[in-house]
Amino acid sequence: MDAAASEFAERGIAGARVDRIVAAAQSNKAQLYQYFGSKDRLFDAVFESHIAWLVDEVPLDARDLPGYAVALYDNCLKRPALVRLAAWMRLERNPTGTLLPDGRDAEKVTLIEAAQASGHVDPSIDPVDVLSMLTAIALSWSPSSLQVTASAREPRKVHDRRRAALARAVSQAFDASPSG
Repeated sequence: MDAAASEFAERGIAGARVDRIVAAAQSNKAQLYQYFGSKDRLFDAVFESHIAWLVDEVPLDARDLPGYAVALYDNCLKRPALVRLAAWMRLERNPTGTLLPDGRDAEKVTLIEAAQASGHVDPSIDPVDVLSMLTAIALSWSPSSLQVTASAREPRKVHDRRRAALARAVSQAFDASPSG
């Protein structure tokens, strides 16, 4: 799975080669096809495993959207392939609509709805849109950014500055208070 994730993240679905994946994994094509059936199903398994990791690693506390955004930022630094895999999924498979498999974001949307009902998150914004914008803000420095791509190798003070800016922006964007 790690070899496939690296190959798909670098080259996409169409550009990935099973020969390179099995060589890097010290496996063989017969085993890969026996287990996954096809290169497309291998990509699906890799993508779903990365999404499952992120969902498990970064739970949403809808009363702390800034904390969630910072955790997304930090975890995308840990696994930069995740954003690249999502970009390839969007480019090659799913140009519109929901990207996450099996409604993986449904629980988070429900938590945002509850936070809106309790007055913690601005109720004038659709909860799906809150989650989408929140994720986009958190990924401002991801490999999909048009301006700057963050790296775990950058100085801590750079990441601290970004975390503070991210937390402030998210707090201001979704605060339910009248002065928001």
